[in-house]
Formats: sequence, structure tokens, C-alpha cells
Amino acid sequence: MIIAVDGPVAAGKGTLARRIAKKYSLKYLDTGALYRAVGLKLLKSGQDPTDPVAAVAAARQVGDISPDDPALRDEKTGEAASIVAANEGVRAKLLQYQRDFAKRAGGAVLDGRDIGTVVCPDADVKLFVTASAEVRARRRFDELTGKGTATTYEAVLEDLRLRDARDSSRGAAPLKKALDAHLLDTSKLDIEAALDAACRIIDAAHKGP
Repeated sequence: MIIAVDGPVAAGKGTLARRIAKKYSLKYLDTGALYRAVGLKLLKSGQDPTDPVAAVAAARQVGDISPDDPALRDEKTGEAASIVAANEGVRAKLLQYQRDFAKRAGGAVLDGRDIGTVVCPDADVKLFVTASAEVRARRRFDELTGKGTATTYEAVLEDLRLRDARDSSRGAAPLKKALDAHLLDTSKLDIEAALDAACRIIDAAHKGP
């Protein structure tokens, strides 16, 4: 069983996808981490994420970045990831890796921006997880300040809206809900309620008509 979980930044899709994978004993891939690794590779080498040639070269060396590197979660890395994710060459380099992961025995859960539309268009279950911009900004603000990062809610909200616009308007695999994806709005849901709603959708799809 392949489960695709898409949605904008700070919608809760990563946390939800990890919980789904644990519940159904499936492998999990945070595809956004791949783009963060490319962005971080560029930043560590002092290169510009907007340089298309450098970005593609970094995508070829994405394995150089440890998945445990704490810098992957930095705001600058997230910004760089959003930029390189619009690079068609970068997406092409990472696409086959994602598809190979999805096809592994036993199935998998993948989360990102284009899993249901591009990476796994034939996924058994597709979820599009979203929330209002204000709710997502508040979650992100609380996360950042909890880590000791100095910022303001207004700055986080503005950054989030810019990233939403970039992700939705890029020419390569833009963020959008697949026609057959189930919409899951988490604006008023905690993680347990969101997981319960997702599992009902997954169980219904697994049982079939």
C-alpha cells in the first residue's frame, strides 16, 4: 500500500505521515528533507540556491548531508529548499529515488508537495493536508520560539505566504491537490483527531467498495 500525503508548509502533514507509517507498519519518506538536503548542501558550500547549475550538482550529492544534521530544520535551509524545489533539474534528479522508495516491498508513506500528482499518481490513498495560513503560521511560530529562535508571528506569516505562493506557482510539479485526493483540514484538529480522520479514509480505501 502506497499512501501519498501532500500539503503546504506547517499543515501538520509530516507529523501525520509519520504516525500513519507507524500505525500501518510502513516505511516513511519525508521528501521535503531531500530538498532541504540539497539546499543545505548549497549553503554549506557557500553557493546560491538560485543558481540552477549548482543546485542540480548539489542534488547529485544529496547523500553527503546526514539526515540527522540539525541544520536541516533551520529556517534558512527551509527557504533554500523552497527555492531549489522549483528547479526542474533538481526535481528530475530526486524523482526516481522517491519512486523507488515508494515501490519497496510492504508499501510506504511519502509526504511532500507533489506526491499524489507527480511522484506517486497511482498511490492507493492520497491525502491533501492543509490548514489556514494563520493557524499554520502560529504553529510554526510556536515551534521556532520553542527552539529559541528570535522571530515574530507576523514575520513567520509573511514567510509562509511567500513560500505558499512559490510552491503553488512554480512550473515544475506545483503544490496542488490531486483530483482524487482526500482533503483533510487540520485547522481545528490536534494530531490525534487528524490521525483518526486519516485512518478512517485509509481503512475505507483498503477495504474497497
